[in-house]
Amino acid sequence: MAASPPPPGLAAAPGPPIPRPAGAPPTAGGGRTSRLLALDGLRLVAALMVCLYHYTGRGGTVSASWHGSPAHLFPTLSRAAVYGNFGVELFFVISGFVICMSSWGRTLGDFFRSRVSRLYPAYWVALFLITGASLAMPVVVHAVRPDEFLVNLTMLQQPMGAKRVLGVCWTLWVELRFYVLFALLVVVRGVTRRRVVLFACVWTLAAVLSHSSGNELLNQVVMPEYAPFFIGGLALYLIHRFGSDLLSWGIVAMSWLLAQREATTGLWGHHPHRDPYVVILIVTVAFAAVAVVALGWASWARWRWLVTAGALTYPFYLVHEHLGWFVIRVLHRGLGLGPWPTLVVTVLGMLALAWLIHRFVERPFGPRLKRALKTARTPAG
Repeated sequence: MAASPPPPGLAAAPGPPIPRPAGAPPTAGGGRTSRLLALDGLRLVAALMVCLYHYTGRGGTVSASWHGSPAHLFPTLSRAAVYGNFGVELFFVISGFVICMSSWGRTLGDFFRSRVSRLYPAYWVALFLITGASLAMPVVVHAVRPDEFLVNLTMLQQPMGAKRVLGVCWTLWVELRFYVLFALLVVVRGVTRRRVVLFACVWTLAAVLSHSSGNELLNQVVMPEYAPFFIGGLALYLIHRFGSDLLSWGIVAMSWLLAQREATTGLWGHHPHRDPYVVILIVTVAFAAVAVVALGWASWARWRWLVTAGALTYPFYLVHEHLGWFVIRVLHRGLGLGPWPTLVVTVLGMLALAWLIHRFVERPFGPRLKRALKTARTPAG
């Protein structure tokens, strides 16, 4: 993908809770009882899929870092890793689920503060780390101009037409547009089942119609290539919260049907090394995996390491691509380490760096930023 909600999803707030087993009546006030640890695990799986795609499933810069084609160095792994960028689709389904869950009972101001405090601290640190790497080894990470770096701090570089410091941050722009749509059309009036259903149905219709509109602004707003994944996640959360019903499952089914089409043709385009049947299977597994969580069938997954896995996902996602290429070049071409040891050390190194960012940036500064925004005068309160 390049890439997460997000991703996200990729950028979902850590610690998604379980209101109650699927099918049971909602708890009073949407009370939180325990984490959905399986979602934490799914988020890390999605991030690792994208990571393996960047390290072993594509050419270009990564081939230069390996000093050879990953397809030759990892002949078996590479054939599977070429599909790894579809981990982004799993991110987006998870993001729809978690954003709906975490916004329930919150004001627009609460929603805004939670998103900003979650997304920006780790993102800013990743920008500085990768910019530093670009200065140390520009052959791996191309440096950007000062004005481009500064606009990247806003996370709005894509609509501004500036180069991205982080290759994966295109998905954050997708996530941001989803947040704005959901906030302005649902959260601002209070999240209810009826409003989420109406939002999902209207967004689906708008996404379908935008394909034939030829209007670029409309396409940017309704995101037809990504909308089905978010909408499917929203409907799956409704199933988790209120139990199964024909309408919610109908939205999930419609979203899956549209999503497999977008994934096969529109989202990634035709690729000579990808089988469309495998793409459809991956989309199906992404929806099915979140459905398993929604139905409560993964409640047995309560290992504490899944909490850490979920916490590491976002910072790992941000730093793994360019910094990983940097490490691969140093270990493999500079020190002569073999391909497999280099791959393992690089992945573990990026996970360790993600832990450091989570421990010393996200945990202390995320809450501080949220409190600072809370004390500021905002119209949403």
